[in-house]
Amino acid sequence: MEKYLRTPIKEIIGKYPPVGALLEEYRIGCVPCSVGTCLLADIVEIHNLSPEDEGTLMAGIAGIVSPGQVVALPEPRNRRPETTRKLSYSPPMKALVEEHRQIKRFLAILPAVIGRFDARSEADLDLVRDGLDFVRSYADRFHHAKEEDILFACFDPGLDILKAMREDHERGRAHVRAACEALARCDGEGIAVNLHGYSGVLLEHIKKEDEILYPWMDRNLSMRQVGELFARFRAVDERFAEDRKKYESFVGRLEDAYAEPISEVR
Repeated sequence: MEKYLRTPIKEIIGKYPPVGALLEEYRIGCVPCSVGTCLLADIVEIHNLSPEDEGTLMAGIAGIVSPGQVVALPEPRNRRPETTRKLSYSPPMKALVEEHRQIKRFLAILPAVIGRFDARSEADLDLVRDGLDFVRSYADRFHHAKEEDILFACFDPGLDILKAMREDHERGRAHVRAACEALARCDGEGIAVNLHGYSGVLLEHIKKEDEILYPWMDRNLSMRQVGELFARFRAVDERFAEDRKKYESFVGRLEDAYAEPISEVR
């Protein structure tokens, strides 16, 4: 079993597809991940499974890769089970999670905006321009920049989980660029396809960060690093303060403009 712990997870899933389904049962989404060079041992560490779940998962994988054989399983790491049930964030991570909540509010109203969009209406075109401005300014230049320029710099840039997060950011940016190009052509279908694509990327991305990446980072940051992150995030917040109010107000007006209140996407 030890050799599989040192094997890239995509290689294992490619050879033993049921492993992918088993990981999904533990909410470990390696199958759709486009990077996939994480080792099995890294997957277990990053997702911080309880000792009981880790033992059950490893036994299940052993049964798939070595059916009918007696396999020596690695000892589960000594973790506190409660950390897998209730998420807790340091102050700088809490700030990022709150920014995610604002982005999810926008994504929650987006289907209604797209559903009513008329490319012949200048008011609708202006609304989409404002929405794309929110995405490019609040979600990307403010929030994603804090992650890429400050938070991720605390860790080895070669880590596969960080590669995956950066790739998600780039996929989102590609959809936004394409939506802007479609807007310039007054191409309603192109706008809708790319805004839907952006929403799909960001919702899954935010879920991975809130539930996996941020808790893992918190477990590996020193108190000094947490303090430095808090100070550097606050400096960014102060520079962006007026724009932040503007964009959060925009989301509120957007929600008010679209009939019934729409629950936050989770």
